[in-house]
Amino acid sequence: MPSDRPGGEQTHGPFRSEPGTLLEHVSVAVFGIDDDGLVCHWGPGARDLFGYEPAAVLSRPGALLFADESGGASASCERMLERGRAQGYWRARLTARHRDGTAFECGFRVFPVAGAADGSVVMGLASRSDELDRVKTNLAFLDALFETCPIGLVMLDPDLRYVHLNQALADMDGLPIEAHLGRRTDEIMITSDAGAYARMLRAVAAGGPPVVGALVGLRTAGHPDRDQVRSVSFFPLSQAAGTRAGVGGLMVDVTDREQAILEATAGRRRLALLDRAASRIGTTLDVSRTARELVDTAMPDFCDGVVVEVVEWRDETERLDPDLPLVTRRIASGTVLPPPAPELVGGVDTVTYPAGSVIHDMLRTGRPVSADVDAEFVARTVPLESRARLLAESGLACIVVAPLIARDTVQGIAMFGRSAARPAFTQDDLSLAGELASRAAICLDNARLYSRVTDIALTLQRALLPSAPATGPYVEAAHRYVPGSKITEVGGDWYDVINLPGGLVALVVGDVMGHGVPAAASMGRLRITTKALARYAPEPDQLLTRLDECAQEAGIELATCLCLVYDPATGRARVAGAGHPPPLLLRPDGAVESIDAIVGVPLGVGGFPYTAIEVELPEDAVLALYTDGLVEARGRDIEAGLDALRAELGRVREPLEATADRILATLLPDPPADDTVLLLARVRRGPPDGPPEAG
Repeated sequence: MPSDRPGGEQTHGPFRSEPGTLLEHVSVAVFGIDDDGLVCHWGPGARDLFGYEPAAVLSRPGALLFADESGGASASCERMLERGRAQGYWRARLTARHRDGTAFECGFRVFPVAGAADGSVVMGLASRSDELDRVKTNLAFLDALFETCPIGLVMLDPDLRYVHLNQALADMDGLPIEAHLGRRTDEIMITSDAGAYARMLRAVAAGGPPVVGALVGLRTAGHPDRDQVRSVSFFPLSQAAGTRAGVGGLMVDVTDREQAILEATAGRRRLALLDRAASRIGTTLDVSRTARELVDTAMPDFCDGVVVEVVEWRDETERLDPDLPLVTRRIASGTVLPPPAPELVGGVDTVTYPAGSVIHDMLRTGRPVSADVDAEFVARTVPLESRARLLAESGLACIVVAPLIARDTVQGIAMFGRSAARPAFTQDDLSLAGELASRAAICLDNARLYSRVTDIALTLQRALLPSAPATGPYVEAAHRYVPGSKITEVGGDWYDVINLPGGLVALVVGDVMGHGVPAAASMGRLRITTKALARYAPEPDQLLTRLDECAQEAGIELATCLCLVYDPATGRARVAGAGHPPPLLLRPDGAVESIDAIVGVPLGVGGFPYTAIEVELPEDAVLALYTDGLVEARGRDIEAGLDALRAELGRVREPLEATADRILATLLPDPPADDTVLLLARVRRGPPDGPPEAG
């Protein structure tokens, strides 16, 4: 609305900033004139525009609103009413008269409406012409500015979402204006400045000082492969008339002028990619997962598609023969391109490259190579017609092949592909691909070697454990061995059930400290020695004494063991331990107790005697012997583990095999943190000179 000056003078500057909507910028008078030419409706805006209170104008001739009024008649008023009734809608500029006698130009819009008693009323809308002209000029200026200005213009809300922008900025971003509206700036503008640009915008939005001419290196969602440098200026938009505050900005593309910043941005991006590779690749000693980490690291910043393959050498001494095909196994792949690209990279497990392929060229030199996906490349590298067609339709335009070489051994290859929407690979890109492949190759080789050692240890461990422990009519046994996860390697846990002279049965469980092949080998020596000595030293304390001497001679520094010898004729058992967790006894009435009066130092320490205790085992009792991997875990106290084992052992009676599976499923974490042995034995009594009676 017009600003007041002393003496009632008002001014209407051409580009005055005012709050509110257009109705607040321009006063609109609403009035009605009936068939007799008398005013029959008078709105508040009409009072403000013409100066009449309703009582002073209602039922008086409408002619008094016009400058040519004379004797209650006005040619302007009559013409307005006649045109409004005849044309249904009419607009024109006429000279109006204020109540104080001043004349002013006014824009009128009139249209007829049905009145009372079948009459009609011509409704009129009127505004000062100078007010209308000022708003039109402002809007025309803003429209021209946003449509023709070569500088990017933008308006953001307080949450830094796009409210308005011009075509110049949309062209810079490579996205239509509609794709910006409502989205945050960080969804469109991708920077490598650790959030400095976003912090600058938030500071301006919070009412901070304007930013003028700041240089920003970035990429955009519409041009993800194109580095840009922009000179940006931002200023806070004042909050007025209920509207939300925000940020206004201007952007100029100065990429050519700021090539040095562009190169620095690319360098930071390469360093950031290598930094991610160092932190993400090789987090585990698993070959497939390591290859997957390489794929996830390279996309989408570096390329649009990746495959990782290992060479299927027939033996470790084999070397590349350029005259023979090369067979690889694809262990990881990924792409951000639409079909059929996913089928191309993930549709095979084994790949055969013909002699003379680009892969052979790369492995011969040991350095990354790049190639355009053209007819020559396809003919040399992809002999299968179906695969060649997928490659041609995938959208990939160029490929870099990098060798996975570690410790002078070719592990495999990594291929990185880009679509035609990205620039071709540069020499810097080849170096970066080689660095990524080199880091991945070391991790893959570590995983491969570790897997081999683990497999050897596990194979040795299983070979040294009893495949079928002794059974008899008085002892029913169920046994389980669960190796630990690859993080902890194979351990030295072992068990055995041994039939002794006189109908006795020995139950033995042990654990050699350490992991890997040494622990498995030591475990095997102790188990075999135990089985040999048990027939000549059936007392458990004597057996542990002999095992301790053997452990010292073999250099086994620390191992635990529990030995229980059961006599079915008496129903009694003698138990001795060497630093091992105590066995549990499940009585027929469901009570579970621990046989924990066993003392003794671990095997290999030497110098301390072992003692045995005697316990009576009721008919149909169940013994549980185990290693510490079952009851001890990170974050769980061993007493809590023992309580959980007691609870599981005392549950509903069921076959021992099912009980063993249930206990392991309930108590062991996934994956197991350590090797675990569980030996369950149900005992029965019998006469010393024959098997138990049937039934």
